[in-house]
Parts: sequence; C-alpha cells; structure tokens
Amino acid sequence: MTALVPAVAGALVVAGLIGLLHGLRRTPPAPSAPKPRTSSRLGRLAAVTPRTRMLLVGGALSGLLVAAVTGWWVAVLVLPAAAAGLPVLLTAPPSASRIGRLEAMEEWTRALSGVLTAGIGLEQALLATLRSTPDSMRPEVTRLVSRLRARWGTEDALRAFADDLNDATGDVIAANLILGARRRGAGLASVLDGLAESVAADVRARREIEADRAKPRATARWVTIITVAVLAVLAVSGTYVAPYGTPLGQVLLVVLLGLYVATLVWMRSMAAGRPLPRFIGTPARQAHP
Repeated sequence: MTALVPAVAGALVVAGLIGLLHGLRRTPPAPSAPKPRTSSRLGRLAAVTPRTRMLLVGGALSGLLVAAVTGWWVAVLVLPAAAAGLPVLLTAPPSASRIGRLEAMEEWTRALSGVLTAGIGLEQALLATLRSTPDSMRPEVTRLVSRLRARWGTEDALRAFADDLNDATGDVIAANLILGARRRGAGLASVLDGLAESVAADVRARREIEADRAKPRATARWVTIITVAVLAVLAVSGTYVAPYGTPLGQVLLVVLLGLYVATLVWMRSMAAGRPLPRFIGTPARQAHP
C-alpha cells in the first residue's frame, strides 16, 4: 500500500507541471497604453490563484509525509505538481464562457442599433446602452462610458473598448463603430443590425464546434481516470512498483509515466480551440509595429 502513492504520483507528474504552468500563466488585460516588458518571476508567482496555492501547499505536506514513511523522496516534488495538475486534466476548458460573451456582444450590438434608430448621436447611444448591457460585458461597457464622460475622443475610447473586450469579434464591432464615428452617416444602425446577425450565426457555429470538441475531451478525461485507477490496482500488489524503489528506478518511473501522461495532455490540446487573431488595438500594434 505504501507504493500506491508514488506510482500514481509519478503518472501525474507531467499533468502537475502543466497545471502549475497554467496557474502561473495569466492573460493580462489589454492596456490603453503600452506597458514596460519587465516582469519578474516573483510577480508571476504572485499571480497564482489562492486555490492553486492551497493545492501546492497541501501536496508539499503530503509529499513530505509520504517520503518520510516510504522513502520515496521523489514524492516531495511530484505530489504538489500532481495536486495542481490533475484538476486541469479533468476539467473542461472555459469555452462556454467565451460563447456567452459572444452572445452578450450580439445582444449589446442589437440594443445599440435600436437606440441609434431613434436618431440620437453615437456617443449618446453608447451611454444609453449601459443600463441594458449584459452582465458578462458590463465592466467593458462601463469603462467605455466612463472614458466618453471623461472627454476622451470617440475613436480612442472605442479602441480602448476593443482592448478591454480582447476578442476578434469585439474588434469587428469596434471597427464598425469607429467607421461610424468618422463618417457620421445614417446607416450605422442597419450595419450594426447586420453585424448582430453575423455574430448570432458565429455563436451557433461555435456551439456546434464545441459539441464536437467535447467528445475527444471526454475521451481524454476518461482515459486519465482509467489510467490512475489501473495504476492504483497494480500498485496494491506491491510487486509492480518494487523494481522502481531505488533512486534511479524512481527517476525512470517518473520519465516513463510522464511520457504517457504527456500523450493525454496532447489529446486534450487537440480539442482545445484557439482564439482568432485580433486586427485592431494594442495586440495588433505589437504584432505589426
């Protein structure tokens, strides 16, 4: 039974390292002005979520206990990584939230189009949509309204709004609004209405794509669970992991099972969608200086 934890922990070492990197990685909000590219390691460690910190601390304490009882000192490094990485492999990516934001953009665009049909100016229409903005994009619209009230230029405020949304569809919406602010024509309402129809079609297509991607994600999740269960059963016998009790054997066990877990991570990554590239705002300027 004492060999159970090292065997399972070895299988999850790569998953743990990926989970740790996932916790350290954050998506910074697009700023309205360029920021210096000086990011220290301490700053990245401070970005770890409290939940990840708790998992790492709990895994480190468990690893010390297992190492003291069984002599498998590799558990001191493996168990914290496994505690942080296993939830990453077993949870679904936040694709539903991205689709929800697209639906919010569609709803907000339709509301803005309806306000513009009343014959008021673009700036007044943007201010009026704040009350009916969906919750998922209310912070971005609130900042847009605050910039307009602070006497920002309309185009500058809309470019900052695109950075806040940080989405290719948001760039399309902001680009149409910027063109409307420049030309001040009467057809902006109909353009936005057609744009809302296009976003609605995009939402339907993405829902179908995510339904297809859910199948390989579920397969990778079940393979992970079955693998851990099989290793647990084999480790109970005691003879399966006995040859790996030496320091060299522990390293070899981690390498072999780590490669196997890497294939599970590869299966999961194949079903992960990539966001479309943006074409306006700070990221576009940095990509094409």
